[in-house]
Amino acid sequence: MQPVFTLCITIPVLAILCWTDCKYRRLPNAYTLGLAVLGLVWRFLFGGVPGLMDGIFGGLVCALFLLIPFFMKGAGGGDVKMIAAAGIFTGLRYCVAEMLFVSLTGLFLGLGMLAFGRVRSSRLKHWLRTLFDWRYDRRQGAENLPDKSDEKERVPFGVAIALGTVFTLVYAFYVEKPA
Repeated sequence: MQPVFTLCITIPVLAILCWTDCKYRRLPNAYTLGLAVLGLVWRFLFGGVPGLMDGIFGGLVCALFLLIPFFMKGAGGGDVKMIAAAGIFTGLRYCVAEMLFVSLTGLFLGLGMLAFGRVRSSRLKHWLRTLFDWRYDRRQGAENLPDKSDEKERVPFGVAIALGTVFTLVYAFYVEKPA
């Protein structure tokens, strides 16, 4: 694929998704699914059927990465669709790098938001106490938690997905220099 053109196509859509995730904590289907379709067309144009299949498998593997957090209500459906679209662009070869970069940027984003008071730590404390403190009353602790719809309770993971995708594309195109 063409590295500069790929970055020029993905970065504006990823920027829009970051903005909507930060502002509204939503990742609209028009952008996530549009990015996926754009990725499939892009992969087919520059890689033919093998490139298209590589993109489909990369998207599926990346989507599987967020299915467990999705079923545990730790990630939203928009996050799963966005990382699948990102996996289409990175392909199967770089899906592990994609997941690594997304995880690291998500970790640093969450820690930064905790440090600056942009997100509450009450759910993290409850989860850790549930795991490690046998005396902790889990039912009472869960009742005292704030509502999940509160903006301070959620990290905009779309930002981590977008940054991880850009880091993966830069790594794939400029650092590793694929054959």
